[in-house]
Order: sequence, then C-alpha cells, then structure tokens
Amino acid sequence: MTHLRHIVRFRSFAFFFVLVEYAHGDLSYSVQEELKRGAVIGNIAKDLGLEVGKLSTRKARVDMEKNNKQYCGINLRTGDLMVADRIDREEHCGEKPSCVLKFDLLLENPLELHRLSLQVQDVNDNAPVFPKDIIKLEISESADKGAKYRINAAQDPDVGTNSVQSYILQENGNFVFHIQTTNDGSKYGELILDKELDREEQQEMKLLLTALDGGSPQRSGTVVIHVIVLDANDNAPVFTQTVY
Repeated sequence: MTHLRHIVRFRSFAFFFVLVEYAHGDLSYSVQEELKRGAVIGNIAKDLGLEVGKLSTRKARVDMEKNNKQYCGINLRTGDLMVADRIDREEHCGEKPSCVLKFDLLLENPLELHRLSLQVQDVNDNAPVFPKDIIKLEISESADKGAKYRINAAQDPDVGTNSVQSYILQENGNFVFHIQTTNDGSKYGELILDKELDREEQQEMKLLLTALDGGSPQRSGTVVIHVIVLDANDNAPVFTQTVY
C-alpha cells in the first residue's frame, strides 16, 4: 500500500512537471467589441512560431477562464484566432475603463499551454438613457430667480468619450440647465430658474432635455421635464371700476 502511494505521488509530480515545462509566455491581442463572427483577431501560429499543419494534429483549442462559452476559436488551416461569438464589453466588464478577457490556448502531443489576453475596446453601441421618460416638477410662481431643481443624470454604460458628454435643454424663457459633479465623480443635473414664473401667464410647460455622448456616430437620449406652475397669492382683488 505504501509503495502504491509513492507511485501515485511520483506520477502527480511528473504530470505537474510536464505542465510547467511546456507552459510558455502570454499572448496579448486587442479587439473591438461587437465584431462579427469570423472576424480575425490575430494569427496564433505566426505569433508562437508554430507550423500551421500541426495545429490540427495537436488539437489546438482556446478555452475562456471560468466560462464555458466559446468567444474565440482557431482556424486550424490558417492559424487565425477568430471571433466565435458576440463579445459585449459592457456584459463582461461593466463601466470599468479597462476590459481584459483571459483565455487558455491548449495543444496536445506534447501538452502545451499558453495564456492569452484579449483587450476589448469599447465602441459607441449604447445611447444615454434617463431613469424616466417624463420628470414632473411642481414649482410655485413665487419661486425666486436662481432656484435649483435636481434632475437625475442620464446613464450610458459606454466609457470614455463614448459616455455622456453634454446636455441640451430646449430653448425657453424661464430655465437653464447645468450639470454638476459630486466628490465621488458621479454627475447630476440642475434645472435653474432664470426668470420668475407667472401662473396667470402660463400654467404649465414641457421642456425637452437631451443628453449627448461623445462617440462617433453620436448617440442621444431624451426626457421631458413637465413643469406645473403652482398658484401663489400674488394678486389683490380688483374691481372692474372705481365707482359704481
């Protein structure tokens, strides 16, 4: 029994030694998200100095770490690393500025392992979206000029210049819009009263607010700000004539 344990330990050590001996350096590629299936990322055979004809006999394959889905594949006739399925940067990395997917490139007979890193570049495939389609504000006509009303900013899962860059408020005679940034870097908007309201003149108004990203082509999202002007006791009773 003791002799059998020694044999098992020796074989485990020998297998680990083979793995280490045939493990090679990393390969790194950069690719845009949302490329079509079959798009070429790079050439595995050329970059590793392998004979293309041996890729098939050695059963070359690419496996993604901690994921059974095949996002990349190898053309065994040419050695090209290709897109095998849709790669969505936001799905894998959210709003992180850098998105790197890790893969294992395996070859058999003899066993050979390579680490493969895929840097996924963001494309402007998402438009800014406001939390609601309509924002209702009830503002008294007695509100002072300069009064501020917070508006939740639009969200865009893209990063960098592809995220929200600016806002445009529909031209009107009462309000302007400014974007503010908090200490933690999050943003929100402020609707600022630039001219006092008069309910007797206008009881409500609908203003279109547009959020724009900086991508190409540029994408946008909109929200309607529905302002309801509340009455204030700013008028005294008036007779139609001074003497009856």
